[in-house]
Amino acid sequence: MRQPGSRQGSERKNVVLMGLAFVGAAAFAAFAGCASSSQPGAAPASPATATAAPPATFAEQVAQGQTLYGQSCAGCHGDSGEGGAKAPRVVGLKEGALPLDPPADRKVRKSRFVTVADVATFAAANMPPGKAGSLTNDQYWAILAFDLHANGIDLPAPLTPAAAQTLTIPR
Repeated sequence: MRQPGSRQGSERKNVVLMGLAFVGAAAFAAFAGCASSSQPGAAPASPATATAAPPATFAEQVAQGQTLYGQSCAGCHGDSGEGGAKAPRVVGLKEGALPLDPPADRKVRKSRFVTVADVATFAAANMPPGKAGSLTNDQYWAILAFDLHANGIDLPAPLTPAAAQTLTIPR
């Protein structure tokens, strides 16, 4: 992911990015931290599960997200985000993860994934299947942080919803 107008490009994306979001996460995607109670994009998430204090670093957010991904996402998206029969890949941007336009055969996704916030909005409104909104906003952001990290994108701090809106998914 890269910030619009950035001269650093993809070779510096690990430093430039500040959000994901369920890669965007994303997610994935705007992450907890300063604005941990903010909703990812326009999609509200029902905080059904309380979480500990928001992570102070991106690494802490990734660690939380890894656990949550294993519990809530791996069953469909694969242990490593490689996708499978139940759900598409979320890791491997060069291999087609998180395409800009929804593939024609998608039953749920109808929106474009331009920014990390787009992924976050989709995830909060639709994931996990049959339990959409069952995670807190902080949990969605943590999962998106983990997905960003799994895609080789490390951020200098936890992503905020505002930052996620400005970060585009690298293509």
